[in-house]
Amino acid sequence: MSSLSGLVCFLRRSWLRLEWTIMQTVGFDRQMAPALVQGPGLLPLPLPENEHQQHQEHSFLDNIFWMAAPKKRRTIEVNRCRRRNPNNLIEVKTNIVPCPECGHLKMKHMLCGFCYEKVRRETAVIRRQIQAMEGGPLKTPAVPRVVVYHGETPQEGDEGKQIIERNRKRPSWFTPT
Repeated sequence: MSSLSGLVCFLRRSWLRLEWTIMQTVGFDRQMAPALVQGPGLLPLPLPENEHQQHQEHSFLDNIFWMAAPKKRRTIEVNRCRRRNPNNLIEVKTNIVPCPECGHLKMKHMLCGFCYEKVRRETAVIRRQIQAMEGGPLKTPAVPRVVVYHGETPQEGDEGKQIIERNRKRPSWFTPT
């Protein structure tokens, strides 16, 4: 297998060297002819019309078809101007600020991703606790709920509401309602 890959590399290098010498002799500014592309099995072989043609051997030109090739080479300047066009570049963001709660970078007027993850985890724990109290996700009572953390007591307006107790200190970002 290694001799086959070595042969492929040798042929590729030889082809590139041949192309380079042709380009040096012809010049870059001349118009180039369409490219020859070999693709075995891409084009169907012609059917023989008589017995004499049946015994003819097929040449490698039977599987070659013409493919479009660029007429002129793009210059380095044109390529760089096209690639570095200001419309194609990514804009620099100037609205990135540190989060006042955790200090991670976030966009202005957007919720911090790290703070959101903390809130999501806390509410998931509260939802699991509610689900365990009610015995299932579809057995939800029609009463409002109040989350009471360690060291807090229910307020006067919390009478008749379902109370969910958490055995930890209330996080600074989880405001009481």
